[in-house]
Amino acid sequence: MHPSYREIKTEEQLQAVLSQSADIPLRRLAFHGLNLREHAEEVLSRQYRDCLFLACQLPHGLKRNLTDSLVFPNMGELFDFRTELYTADSLYEGYVVGEPESLKQTFDARVYKHYLERGKMAVDIKETLARTLHDHSISNALHNLLLQYAPEQIVGVMGGHAISRCERQFETVARISKRLTEQGKLMVSGGGPGAMEATHFGAWMAGREEAEVEEALAMLRKAPTFHDDLWLETAFQVRHRFPQTRFHSLGIPTWLYGHEPATPFATRIAKYFDNSIREDGILTIATGGILFTPGSAGTLQEIFQDAVQNHYLSFGYASPMVFMGVEYWTREVPVYPLIQDLLRRGRYKNLILAISDNEEELEEEILRFAIPPQPTALQ
Repeated sequence: MHPSYREIKTEEQLQAVLSQSADIPLRRLAFHGLNLREHAEEVLSRQYRDCLFLACQLPHGLKRNLTDSLVFPNMGELFDFRTELYTADSLYEGYVVGEPESLKQTFDARVYKHYLERGKMAVDIKETLARTLHDHSISNALHNLLLQYAPEQIVGVMGGHAISRCERQFETVARISKRLTEQGKLMVSGGGPGAMEATHFGAWMAGREEAEVEEALAMLRKAPTFHDDLWLETAFQVRHRFPQTRFHSLGIPTWLYGHEPATPFATRIAKYFDNSIREDGILTIATGGILFTPGSAGTLQEIFQDAVQNHYLSFGYASPMVFMGVEYWTREVPVYPLIQDLLRRGRYKNLILAISDNEEELEEEILRFAIPPQPTALQ
């Protein structure tokens, strides 16, 4: 088995590579977005074997030094390869607090406009290739982030995007997320409004006193839904009033639903063009369990998709499926009794189910989960 490519993303990493002996070819390195022209003499003095050059500025003549290597140029789009995930500051670059209209000038808005102009289902081969390479770089950066967490630390929240900031459900999700974050969990959602925003708002307020949470909620309730002009503005106001550097959460939105703004409360944002990669990704990485809040068709799809992964032990074990809202999931949308019945009759196996209206009980169902010991292969 070949060793993994070593990623070279920073000037410091590049200098460390270039400090090695020029007599030995450099092998299986992946250079990300670096200006190699600034180091032309040193770069051209070396030979490269099975290396990758991703959106780098290359000195003239370098390709003569490459053997079995691949060069992926800058595609000339608004977006490109990324060496790290987005943040609210990078995604909303150009947004000015106090000037809500500045949203139209942000990086996110400009990419969404481009996305619509070229077509959600673009047919131009350069456009589709650029989007694919962008999404690949996001997945790579996401993988690097998740390596910092144990599998049981990563917890997902699925639910309706239309939940208002004024609803009790929003506050419940936020408080659960806050406490789980304080317990060391990385909270993950689709990164949009509603239950998703509540997830990241809760994580953002981790470590804060109750009075501060109440003050922040009051600020958000001035713009209850993402249809309100000040929805994003009030979120940035809360961020500025209550800065956060200690705790983190992960939002995974998509430009397919670009009319729904990504919440700036997520400290890491993996924004994709391809929604199928994004949806499957959330369910796949939430190996510490998923909290399902009341939602509509999209949430229903995610429930059954998660059930399939747990049934087949796709990742070696099943993780908890925790449902918030007894009345909703047993009567209004009676998914829970259906899944229970299928589990009893053996149509589903391995599922770990729980349902409650109580915040502490829902939280405890997530916290009590421990990944079972995995069998070791015989030597």
